[in-house]
Amino acid sequence: MSAPTETAAGFRYSWGGDEFLFVEVAEEMDLAANFRAAALCQRLAADRPAGIIDICPSNASLLLRFDPDVLAPDVLLARVRELATETADLAGQVLSSRLIEVPVWYDDPFTNEVGERFRDNRHEPDSTDLDFAATQNGLASRAEFISRHHSAPWIVTMVGFVAGLPFMYQMVPRAEQLEVPKYLLPRTDTPKLTIGHGGCFSCIYSVRGAGGYQMFGVAAAPIYDPRQTLADFADSAVLFRPGDVVTYTPVTEERYREIQAEVAAGTWRYDLRPVTVDLAAAVADPRAYNERLLEAPRVP
Repeated sequence: MSAPTETAAGFRYSWGGDEFLFVEVAEEMDLAANFRAAALCQRLAADRPAGIIDICPSNASLLLRFDPDVLAPDVLLARVRELATETADLAGQVLSSRLIEVPVWYDDPFTNEVGERFRDNRHEPDSTDLDFAATQNGLASRAEFISRHHSAPWIVTMVGFVAGLPFMYQMVPRAEQLEVPKYLLPRTDTPKLTIGHGGCFSCIYSVRGAGGYQMFGVAAAPIYDPRQTLADFADSAVLFRPGDVVTYTPVTEERYREIQAEVAAGTWRYDLRPVTVDLAAAVADPRAYNERLLEAPRVP
């Protein structure tokens, strides 16, 4: 990959071979950096110069794949720089998004059992993942940590690692971010739909497999449906898109099993609402903005 070049807007550009342009918005993760990356992706998707094959957003960057026989690299770079300058200031910019409620059984027996099997892979073998996370964030108990975990929404910053897995960043001031290190050694097993956490990012493991994020619970409904049997997956086998806003809702074991039955019967539907995110307002006062955002009306 080529040495990066900078613009006045602070964005950095690097070429990856003949077909890729990497755009780095910031070196550090925060809401503003992610919103700038998301805004640039949406503008590129709307503008979509002929020759762009893929637009791949990430936490604070994006990757473009293009056909150099159709779109000359210097022409692409000039257009991306122009759009980056236009989107660098968040004032007045909005992000078309969706608000998705995800029911979660926190402190469940499935992730607890796996945690015990891999206790020697953890920083504190005699502690649970939830207790370790609470201690790392200066909280008094796992209950307080769980409350902090679901009390504010999360924004999907990217989708990847395995099919349909979302990475999410909580929409709170940076000083209030929940941060927990990953396992010292990765596990060779993680239950499907585990709510994981590594660094400042939350995720939902879409399928069973290896992993190293701390485990806090399990989502009650699928987020990846390759057969597209459920109504929410009619347009895509993957539920989440970058820019989605996610709220975690704690549920009991009884409600978890009811949702599982609805999934099996093919009747489960997510509470999913279209919303428009005011980027500058969300950065300026996340708490006040979240309250307004969560009042978005349901769609019949």
